[in-house]
Amino acid sequence: MVDSCQTCETCKNDREQYCPSTAFTYGSLDRDGSRTYGGYSKTIVLTEKFVLSIPESLDLAAAAPLLCAGITTYSPLRRWGVRPGWKVGVVGLGGLGHMALKLAKAMGANVTLFSRSQEKDEDAKRLGADHFLISSDPEQMEAVVGQFDLIIDTVPYNHDVNPYVTALVPEGSVVLVGYFGPLEPTVNSAPLVLRSQNLAGSLIGGIKETQEMLDFCGQHGIASDIEVINAQDLHYAYERVRKGDVKYRFVIDITTL
Repeated sequence: MVDSCQTCETCKNDREQYCPSTAFTYGSLDRDGSRTYGGYSKTIVLTEKFVLSIPESLDLAAAAPLLCAGITTYSPLRRWGVRPGWKVGVVGLGGLGHMALKLAKAMGANVTLFSRSQEKDEDAKRLGADHFLISSDPEQMEAVVGQFDLIIDTVPYNHDVNPYVTALVPEGSVVLVGYFGPLEPTVNSAPLVLRSQNLAGSLIGGIKETQEMLDFCGQHGIASDIEVINAQDLHYAYERVRKGDVKYRFVIDITTL
């Protein structure tokens, strides 16, 4: 985000991401009527309130994805009040998932990664997971029914969320952060009602919360796992993104523009 109206209720409550007039970094109309063209530039001008401070302890390149993947996963962890001893599940190990693991672990949670690929077990443990489960294995999923306080679902495509709902404790929540669209198969509302469980979604965070996230990462030495690329290698990097061959974010070296 680079601007918002700063007068509506969401802006007054530090939730600028929900403002009807929010100007996002790219493809948005700013308040002066000009169009935003993104952050892949050597300089950028924006409203003072939307400037963020990067802790000196963080590498700038590794901190860059915190402004997307970091805040996207930090916000629901904070909003749902994760605290030491909570059992937190993370579905999917990609750019969002690897940050969710790191952040939840730093908050003192007991963290489990749900994945369809056994190959991700070792990396999950390195990134902070205490446990690893194959989500396509019915026996493994049956073994964790009713155990999780919160599950952050980072999967970016349509998938069955019912097994994750049944893995929740009463009043637990599954929060979608990666997928925008209709869910199939149909979500069974019975456990949501009978056990007061929640199926929710979460966007990014406001500027205040984003700064809080950056400070938290600075205090705990948390940054994204990245691969720095030159601007000339964008096509090559894009093809690798399509193949899922990224661990876990590409960062462009803008000096190569």
